Amino acid sequence: MLSIRFVRRGRRNQAHFRIVVVEKRKDPWGDFLEDLGFYNPRTKDCNLKKERILYWISQGAQPTGSVHNLLVNKGVIKGPKVKVTKVHKSKQEQEQKQELKQESEQKQEQEQEQQEPIQDIKEENEQKQEDNQIEQK
Repeated sequence: MLSIRFVRRGRRNQAHFRIVVVEKRKDPWGDFLEDLGFYNPRTKDCNLKKERILYWISQGAQPTGSVHNLLVNKGVIKGPKVKVTKVHKSKQEQEQKQELKQESEQKQEQEQEQQEPIQDIKEENEQKQEDNQIEQK
């Protein structure tokens, strides 16, 4: 599967990026199929080959999240931006535990709400029986 991704270039603390087409599982610093432009985040300078980017997307190349957002900003492709940040597994597990806890609390509340009318009915029936016993005496 083909991927359109950034390849980091430049000196330490002065990064700029090439935008290239490469096999998804291949090393991004190795051989790439085509250079599609560059992006310098420090100066916001960007040069994109729009026709070639659209060609590779039509051939099935998937842009990474960051490249997709850059292409949307520059108007090469249309659509919403993609959320790029990753959530650590420990945070995901914590969120899942919280969701499960909330669901269980909601279920308990629903069960209690269902049991309350039943208890009220039982109490009323007991009172009626006591009243009936008193009347019979």
